[in-house]
Amino acid sequence: MNAMNFIINSTMKLPSTLLNLRNALFLGSRHRFNPPCCEDKLFYKSKASLLNFSKNSQFHAYPSRFVGFQRVINNAQKFNCLPSSLFARPRAVPMPYGFSVQAVIASKVRDLSTSVETGRNDKNFERIHVQNGINVKTLVERIDTDKNLVGRENPLTEDGNNVKNIGEGLGKGKNGVSIDRFPVGTVAANDPGDKQPLNYDQVFIRDFVPSALAFLLKGEGGILKNFLLHTLQLQSWEKTVDCYSPGQGLMPASFKVRTVPIDDNKFEEVLDPDFGESAIGRVAPVDSGLWWIILLRAYGRITGDYSLQERVDVQTGMKLILNLCLADGFDMFPSLLVTDGSCMIDRRMGIHGHPIEIQALFYAALRSSREILSVNEGSKNLVRAINNRLNALSFHIREYYWVDMKKINEIYRYKTEEYSMGATNKFNIYPEQIPSWLMDWVPEEGGYLIGNLQPAHMDFRFFTLGNLWSIVSSLGTSKQNEAILNLIENKWDDIVGHMPLKICYPAVENEEWRIITGSDPKNTPWSYHNGGSWPTLLWQFTLACVKMGRLELAQKAIALAEKRLSRDHWPEYYDTRSGKFIGKQSRLYQTWTIAGFLTSKMMVENREMASLLFWEEDYELLEICVCALSKSGRVKCSRGAAKSQILV
Repeated sequence: MNAMNFIINSTMKLPSTLLNLRNALFLGSRHRFNPPCCEDKLFYKSKASLLNFSKNSQFHAYPSRFVGFQRVINNAQKFNCLPSSLFARPRAVPMPYGFSVQAVIASKVRDLSTSVETGRNDKNFERIHVQNGINVKTLVERIDTDKNLVGRENPLTEDGNNVKNIGEGLGKGKNGVSIDRFPVGTVAANDPGDKQPLNYDQVFIRDFVPSALAFLLKGEGGILKNFLLHTLQLQSWEKTVDCYSPGQGLMPASFKVRTVPIDDNKFEEVLDPDFGESAIGRVAPVDSGLWWIILLRAYGRITGDYSLQERVDVQTGMKLILNLCLADGFDMFPSLLVTDGSCMIDRRMGIHGHPIEIQALFYAALRSSREILSVNEGSKNLVRAINNRLNALSFHIREYYWVDMKKINEIYRYKTEEYSMGATNKFNIYPEQIPSWLMDWVPEEGGYLIGNLQPAHMDFRFFTLGNLWSIVSSLGTSKQNEAILNLIENKWDDIVGHMPLKICYPAVENEEWRIITGSDPKNTPWSYHNGGSWPTLLWQFTLACVKMGRLELAQKAIALAEKRLSRDHWPEYYDTRSGKFIGKQSRLYQTWTIAGFLTSKMMVENREMASLLFWEEDYELLEICVCALSKSGRVKCSRGAAKSQILV
């Protein structure tokens, strides 16, 4: 019996309310729904995006297509018909590695994140003009109507045992978002008791990841293809907060669909993305672009369709993300410098600097790009930069972020205020920083990557997502990866407890909580991001266990979650030290909770398919060192002593 049937038939005694949820989520209706303000008419009206590249462009011009979308609106969505005005805005953005991009945004549908209008006379399809030397190609295409894509017109049945229908309906029910009958994502949550959904009614890039993988693992890649192209189109939109714009490669945190009037009795559906302008704290989502690249690789690996990766618009979008991440700055370290709240932990939690979650996703995105990026004369500098960064980042994380009993004892004996090229305590860490709980917490056979590292500062908290993705991407060595799972097994009650898995351990409390969180009432000790338990981390734990051959740990965690998730109506997170209570502000029917659980079950059932999602050690990368390329006698490589460590 496969994973889906097992879930539906065997382990979940579905009450009527949950059965209704399952039908709505997995077996969404096929009819088209028009908002009351739009009467009975919806008109498809495409928008235009224009990308002009200078003659020194490094982008290789592949035969390509750009996409126009229209959303099928579900009857759980609220609509706003907002008349306003917006004009096309040209932007010239200098980029490293020898190319510049001028994006003219002619969609005429968005003014920041609040005002929306459409151009009344624009009847063009999506098009992109690529100039490479003398030749200029016009690339035009509407989205495929291939019947093999998710979104085809095969009717859905009400048979809950039909695995195909379950996955297909995930993107088409009340939690699904579709455009022109093509599903493009799932909303964050669909809690019927939530009177103030805030932005939980939007499609988040990070939240959609487990849903996307669930579709891929059951052979339905069309929705992910739609999603990737759709979010790619949003990348070039103007993003402004207080008259300042971030780099053009930034991907939105989320998007939703608005219905706007264009003429008498005529309406158009347009996207309204949020790049952080409306987010709490106005923080840019650094992880969105990284997740996008990771999903792009996953799509090719599992479907075998590599033509999507070769498209010029996709290659261009990926390069914009990479150049935003690889841009030169003041930092002395290869790790990516970010502000607090720029990833899954999107509120103030003291992770500003170089958090392990961002570094692990950054490493995975770089390795994905190394596989995907078209290598030619124009991209060779970018490829070289990727290789150098991968090598430097893996060494940096393995050498300086790793702690086990041996390393803790070494830090305990550190000398400080060392001034020399060969200093042992390179970051001037004071031994007094070692927290008292750590001494007795780390087991003899275990270890982990600390949460953050900066001059005179080590954050010794255990952050689950970053450590799991270090395993998945091979950012850690094989011995380190094994030790991380050993630690989770040994500290099962702390990290898993009654519900897998803690987002971080331990929670910050008392005066430390007031200083680090700013007295955040949502991040109280052992709640939400401050030591809360998040079921969506289950699929990432399962993938790490599949890679390391520790399937019994994944099955144990899945069985634990299976006992409560359906009964508790799929909460977003759990509170208390052991994860016993549903979170005090937790939304129910959280999509990535459901999708993460389903994906975990499918990974256990189909380990061969799951193996396409992780990375093995790349020993060629470890041999690359920029120090060897330097002709200056001043540059001395400090890796000799650690060579045996980074190669195991």
